[in-house]
Amino acid sequence: MTRRCFRVLFFVVVIALLCKACLVRDIPISTEQNTPKDEQTLADDYPVPMNVTIDNIDYLQSQAPVGNYGGELVSSTIGEGPKTFNPFNSKDNISSQMAGVMYDGLISTNPINGKPMPKLAKSFKISPDEKTYTVELRHGIKWSDGKPITADDVVFTWKNIIFDGMGDTSTRDSLVINGELPTVKKIDNYTVEFKTPQPYAPFLMMLSTPIAPKHIFEPAVKKGQAYFDTFLSTNTSPKDFVTSGAFKLKEYIPAQRVVFERNPNYYEVNKNGQKLPYLDKLIYLIVADLNNEVLKFEAKEIDVISLQGSKVARYKTLEPHSDFKLYNLGPTTGTMYLSMNLNDRKDSNGKYYVDPIKQKWFQDVNFRRAVDYATDRKNMVLNIANGIGEPLFTPESLNSIYLNKNLKPYDKDIQKSRELLEKSGFYLDRGKLFDKNGNRVEFNLYTNAGNTEREAIGVMVKQDLEDLGMKVNFKPIEFNTLVNKLVSTYDWDMVIMGLTGSPLEPNGGKNVWLSDGRLHMFNMRSAQEGKKNILSWEKELDEMFTKGALATKFEERKKYYDRYQEIVYEQKPFVYIYSPTIIVAIRDKFKNIYPSSLGGITHNIEEIYIGK
Repeated sequence: MTRRCFRVLFFVVVIALLCKACLVRDIPISTEQNTPKDEQTLADDYPVPMNVTIDNIDYLQSQAPVGNYGGELVSSTIGEGPKTFNPFNSKDNISSQMAGVMYDGLISTNPINGKPMPKLAKSFKISPDEKTYTVELRHGIKWSDGKPITADDVVFTWKNIIFDGMGDTSTRDSLVINGELPTVKKIDNYTVEFKTPQPYAPFLMMLSTPIAPKHIFEPAVKKGQAYFDTFLSTNTSPKDFVTSGAFKLKEYIPAQRVVFERNPNYYEVNKNGQKLPYLDKLIYLIVADLNNEVLKFEAKEIDVISLQGSKVARYKTLEPHSDFKLYNLGPTTGTMYLSMNLNDRKDSNGKYYVDPIKQKWFQDVNFRRAVDYATDRKNMVLNIANGIGEPLFTPESLNSIYLNKNLKPYDKDIQKSRELLEKSGFYLDRGKLFDKNGNRVEFNLYTNAGNTEREAIGVMVKQDLEDLGMKVNFKPIEFNTLVNKLVSTYDWDMVIMGLTGSPLEPNGGKNVWLSDGRLHMFNMRSAQEGKKNILSWEKELDEMFTKGALATKFEERKKYYDRYQEIVYEQKPFVYIYSPTIIVAIRDKFKNIYPSSLGGITHNIEEIYIGK
């Protein structure tokens, strides 16, 4: 390449990067993340609902402008659709999202500042010793079938479903404090008391867990775990659902759509005292991949879409002459990562879950660090996210109030990778990498098919690692099959996945980082194994999460969560990739839109209406 050509190329790249930076700035950021030390209250941007009592019924009253009734909002979901509608059986984000439409918890989170705010609960009090939580329910509100919502429903949910370990036990596991669970008891028909063995900082936000109608769920619980695991499955008739949320299930057509209809007994009203929600229907189309989703948005079959970076420039150009508006929600609250399978155990037949040769590679921290240094995050941000994002190096998202900012980013460094591999005896022979025993370094790399962003990352990771002489067999597979490999059969080598998260509470990741956690996927253990044969740094992660949850002051908690991030940064059980900036497009006919980095674009779906 001539020097003149290089200058022209350099100029084009610089202009492109500057344009992308301007593009992100041009799309208004909807909120700023608050921290305990530097609160910038933006609650005026979203008029938070208030408690009101009308005819002896304790409603939640919207403070947003009064809207029109009728119409529908059509959104979308990628993949196969929900696996269950039972909020206590959900193990994937889509199922949780669908169940979340129908079942509310005692409290919710202010979408602007992250502070707890009431939902089914009218109010709550915490005792001076920070171990007793007294929750007062709303008087007179009802389930969708007209039955009253009372303390009996709350006690049943927590005692007989969550604490007794029915369905997915992630919530229960996150509440164990030195081997003990909290207790719950009914004070009267509308008052419930929770007690924790010790002050436990995450507990209040755990009260956002959905509440079940006792008269519907109790018969299923009495039939045992096996029956409960299939209760309210995707085969259940919509008429069998009794819900507390703004919408209830109307129709589910597998691989096509999920349709929710207005719950006439919802407990939120507008300023005129009229029942919400405004919309008649909330619809999710099930689409095969991100490209198909874009086509449906452009065909006006869906109303809202989260855009990949590569699409943003075009949509910004179209926006002034279109029927939609773009919003910049800031960095995603989730994380994207590459992980290697460290599991060195055998199944009941004495067979290793992972090839013992590969086990030795993945358990070698030098190998994991070599993979990390070979990963070209900047190139991925530029070419996959179109420059709209930032490289990521920690398990906490870039907008987390617990982000350890002392952990410095670094660029791809192939030479550093080769030095690390040489330390552990790996060597190159005619461009191919071998371990010290002469085994060719070859393995499978998985991700979920249909997620074009992760598939693109997989292609680039494959190339980055092949620069080191590794042979990488990249295999996108169906999401359910992939999840089964990760948490059930353990037969995988390397994977590209993502996790949702909260920028306000690291304890939500407890099941990922505790050595016996149900999502400790890089080194999964069976329930029978518990904490046997854990690595020294896994043991320290256990300690940091236990101490972090028991500390109640932000500064003290942050010390423990800083250390957990350091351990992950050093040991590389996950190699974090990048954090996209969330750019969302929504039809401008929808009103009462208050986008938020914490809540997203439709967090207040009950208040959203179609303008005339």
